[in-house]
Amino acid sequence: MAGRIKDEDVALVRERARIDDIVGSYVTLKNAGGGSLKGLCPFHDEKSPSFNVTPSRGFFYCFGCQEGGDVIDFIQKIDQISFHEAVETLASKVGIQLRYDDSGAPIHRGPANQRPRLVEAHKVAAEFFVEQLFGAPDATLGRQFLDKRGFDKDAAVHFGVGFSPRGGEALTAHLRGRGFTNAELVASGLSADGQRGLYDRFRGRLMWPIRDASSDVIGFGARRLFDDDRIEAKYLNTPETPIYKKSKVLYGVDLARREIAKGRQAVVVEGYTDVMACHLSGVQTAVATCGTSFGDDHARVLRQLLLDHDQFRGEVIFTFDGDEAGQRAALKAFAGDQAFASQTYVAVEPDGLDPCDLRLQKGDAAVRELIGRRVPLYRFVLANVLSKYDLDRADTRIDALRDAARLVVSIRDRSKVDAFTRELAGHLGLEVDQVRTEVYRAASRPAAAVSNDRPQQPVVVQGEAPPPPPRVDVPSPRDQRFVIEWDVLKIAMQHPALVGVAFDELDDHDFTHPWLAAIRSAMAKAGGPAAAAPGEAWVVAVRDAIGNDPAAAVVGALAVDPLRLGRDPDEAYALALLARLQELTCARRIQDLKSKLQRTNPIDRADDYNRMFGELIALEAYRSELRKKAISGAL
Repeated sequence: MAGRIKDEDVALVRERARIDDIVGSYVTLKNAGGGSLKGLCPFHDEKSPSFNVTPSRGFFYCFGCQEGGDVIDFIQKIDQISFHEAVETLASKVGIQLRYDDSGAPIHRGPANQRPRLVEAHKVAAEFFVEQLFGAPDATLGRQFLDKRGFDKDAAVHFGVGFSPRGGEALTAHLRGRGFTNAELVASGLSADGQRGLYDRFRGRLMWPIRDASSDVIGFGARRLFDDDRIEAKYLNTPETPIYKKSKVLYGVDLARREIAKGRQAVVVEGYTDVMACHLSGVQTAVATCGTSFGDDHARVLRQLLLDHDQFRGEVIFTFDGDEAGQRAALKAFAGDQAFASQTYVAVEPDGLDPCDLRLQKGDAAVRELIGRRVPLYRFVLANVLSKYDLDRADTRIDALRDAARLVVSIRDRSKVDAFTRELAGHLGLEVDQVRTEVYRAASRPAAAVSNDRPQQPVVVQGEAPPPPPRVDVPSPRDQRFVIEWDVLKIAMQHPALVGVAFDELDDHDFTHPWLAAIRSAMAKAGGPAAAAPGEAWVVAVRDAIGNDPAAAVVGALAVDPLRLGRDPDEAYALALLARLQELTCARRIQDLKSKLQRTNPIDRADDYNRMFGELIALEAYRSELRKKAISGAL
């Protein structure tokens, strides 16, 4: 248990931690107009960007999965931590010393938020390793290793390369001296717990710091140097920790992320020295996996950096060794090709050299040329498939055709299937029609059986509670039927001063969607737009006022959805929107009244009929007045 973070400190964190900077370290954001930014959602897979960020209001919202909120909510969701922990994480990033209100009721928390301390431990360790590389006598072999691979001191400093002492306890003692506890050292993966106590996990190795996209050191890659190293593995990596997940980490992403976004290109290499060689040669979009093969989570990271979608494609270039392991890696990459909208390529040096050796033997230009000679990944894999067959024999050519046809039909870009069919026919020396027939056959799949039976009623077993009634889906509040209601709340959320006290004339009857009516009520509860604080404070106040109502899901959407207007809104436009909404309410009342009049006998109920008829005339006049207001505001 611990005291609450003081409210003024929470507000200060929201103010100082710019949402575009924080979100931008995870997702590439592009200008979407109207003060909004757009990118691919980090919370679900999507082919086109529906994730919006509005810095002026400090809010994000995804129109695909309906995740939204402020910068604290983003950190909560992306790191899967509590509100308290998210505030602490952001405070550490922006240099705010939090204060706690211990006099209030204690709050129940899960395990303490470890991230700030673990990140700090890695930062201290990285600095320690760099000092050792250039100061410790045992590090001579490490400096020689770098020198033999063409990396001078400036290159080592640029990439933060260091050396872990051989003794076994030097780093652990150093971190203890900086105030880190044994539990923190073990949780970080920097120390391990043995029979005699804690010892350094990495000993006598060349060390590469692994950073996340926001440049925090979260782990290390360690290269074996000494023959008497009891761990024979050439490379060791930080184990899985609360801040290091190898399936989601790419080495070099901190240095490459801006170039990846700008150049619409990502180059995936196989090792730390390959990343260094590429960057120093001018290929500054290079990244590498950390002790694991390239997987779906890595692809997701690259897609968010590339802003990878069907209308704005980039390219992902894999480099593989020319050996059998490289061939297997290419096949695995092709299997995951569907994850990208971008075009996928492969770059393989004919002599079998990796980028590091290529740069060492042939210079920087050769590395750039390697990437420039990339070929579509499909063609590389096709050549691999065909190489398994003796194409001089008629029978094995047919076997090769059947194998390759399955590859052709797996191509993501359907418009290229026919072109690749012709290309395959040329490789095999077969008629195009014969190859096309085999491709069609490979593409055919047995259709799933469709039952024409009526839906069966659920069976209730005696003694069991009956099943709950089917859930009634609430229509989207962005449905065309609610567009004016949506626009009114949007301008009240984004530009509250423009609607002012006029908004107070509205009530729940003006909103036909239950969620939008609930948000109007929340705005009134928060004091109304006329009293709204500027920026994100107003959005936060509305969200807090609405509480756990399902409508809370779209508060963020109202804060970030751009106005359907080709200019900056003014008061005339805002009041015209309100008038249009009231006109629609008036129209519904008129329709209801007309229906009642038709059901009322003017002879038997003359008084009621005359009263309703007079009300109808007044409503028609009021509706006409509202329509003029809407038109005068150029709506």
